[in-house]
Amino acid sequence: MITQQGQILESLLSGNFICRVNQEESFRYLKEPNNASKVEAQLNLLNRTLSTAAEGEVFFASYLTLGENERKVLEKQFKETTTNLIPLVEWLVLVQESTGSDSPLVQGSPIRLNELQSTIEDVPALSEQLAKISTYALFNSTSKTTDGQLKQVFKRLTELGYLVKPNPEKLIYIATGKVDYLYEVIRFIDDTEALSLTEQAESAMQQGSLL
Repeated sequence: MITQQGQILESLLSGNFICRVNQEESFRYLKEPNNASKVEAQLNLLNRTLSTAAEGEVFFASYLTLGENERKVLEKQFKETTTNLIPLVEWLVLVQESTGSDSPLVQGSPIRLNELQSTIEDVPALSEQLAKISTYALFNSTSKTTDGQLKQVFKRLTELGYLVKPNPEKLIYIATGKVDYLYEVIRFIDDTEALSLTEQAESAMQQGSLL
């Protein structure tokens, strides 16, 4: 039977982000310095290190050192991240506008899909925004209805780790720490926009900002 530490290592090496929302027990385990040191030692054997984001509220694995193969993987991952930024940011803006919140979505924020759908259906401009967002390759929705578009978008965001759905019977989603990590990536890209893609990727790795 795999140990808790083994489960955490497996999750980190699979590219998952661990926070108190999506993996509470693992998160609490990593918040203990001794436990984090044990995980770090195991990751180091595989050229990985335990990194954090959002002031220690999110854990993930990043490369320890960069060789040629790691550079190629990192550049590919960074390119995918930047490609997905536009649909993700537009979705975040849509949610904020639809909920009438003064603050952006953050880890732990609940989203009630039925309420969101009702608001979007009542406002043509929001319906148009959703229709546009849902057709991005990241979400790849072919639905012509608000219901179908929203369900596909939220399904993909759950698969990607930005949301969790605690109760399968209820249409309530919770934002994970990966949303907070996304904000840090956006700030990082904004700060380094003059650099080439490769330089951005390497700089991000050095700062522990990317896998």
